[in-house]
Amino acid sequence: MQDVHMQNTGPSSGIATIAPKLLAWYRREARALPWRAPPGKLQDPYKVWLSEVMLQQTTVKTVAPRFIDFLRRWPNVHALARAELGEVLAAWAGLGYYARARNLHACARAVSESHGGRFPDTEEALRELPGIGAYTASAIAAIAFGRRAWPVDGNIERVVARLFAIETRLPAAKPQIKSLAEKLTPATHAGDYAQGMMDLGATVCTSRRPACGLCPVRLDCLGFAKGIAEQLPYKAAKATRPTRRGAAFVAIRKDGAVLLRERPPKGLLGGMLETPSTPWLEEPQSEAAETYAPVKGSWKKLSEIVTHTFTHFHLELAVYRAEVQPRAALRSVAEPARCRWVAQQDLRNAALPTVIRKVLGSALNC
Repeated sequence: MQDVHMQNTGPSSGIATIAPKLLAWYRREARALPWRAPPGKLQDPYKVWLSEVMLQQTTVKTVAPRFIDFLRRWPNVHALARAELGEVLAAWAGLGYYARARNLHACARAVSESHGGRFPDTEEALRELPGIGAYTASAIAAIAFGRRAWPVDGNIERVVARLFAIETRLPAAKPQIKSLAEKLTPATHAGDYAQGMMDLGATVCTSRRPACGLCPVRLDCLGFAKGIAEQLPYKAAKATRPTRRGAAFVAIRKDGAVLLRERPPKGLLGGMLETPSTPWLEEPQSEAAETYAPVKGSWKKLSEIVTHTFTHFHLELAVYRAEVQPRAALRSVAEPARCRWVAQQDLRNAALPTVIRKVLGSALNC
């Protein structure tokens, strides 16, 4: 009978009871995460901000050890602000979405220099800082300052869509989900509530095979009552990613140093290091790949094609390798002002994105 009642009325009839149930569950079941304070406590804004930036498009499992490493190297916002951007990019290597690292550094400097090292405590002021958007501002305001704010990440989006059986497809459903998330947010303990919703989505209300029997709000869930929780939220079909192709050139001096080039500061992989390469294009190159070789040498094309997937496209790179003379002159096509020779033992700590580490792994292990 209770499920029938829920199917007729939905969670809106008991919307005020959802937050208390979730908060009680969170106090018992909260995940122990290195950036999180115990339930009922506010967290250092620096830790909240750092973790939220790192967690964008990246899993908790991946972020946790990297967060600890960042905090050890730069324990507060002043320390991070004093770091060189190259150091931050190198520490970020492998986490992807490198604009986050550039914005992280710019934001640290803004907080250190313009705010005395103190993060603003309102969403409006937080959003004025570099790289802090609506979601991150809401998360910091709620978790670090106890403000009544309602961040909506992927986990919370899924929980709300199921609670209210929202059948509009994403992304069109986002405004409705955001509005309902606001209604659900309690007047107090907003930080614990937000983290509870995140944990519920991550551990119980998962995208596949949700453990509805363990959910503290299943009797308030219209998706559960209708038997469609696992299918929600519905999503629009993803566009097919195009494939771009290019060639990467690994020049190795006789002393073992490798030629690297710094990418432009803005745009994809901005400020990171790469092996000199051709443009990455969907259509065939109009010139022979060797035209882009950074130095003269006996270039050998390797048999392995390096592949990597970015958010909006797949990439396939042919890899060329050559041993060159110690004083070999760089060609203008390599943009010498942005190039440097890096000893192989220093590559581990260099600001190299994953795709370039694949290229170097292919060339240096052959």
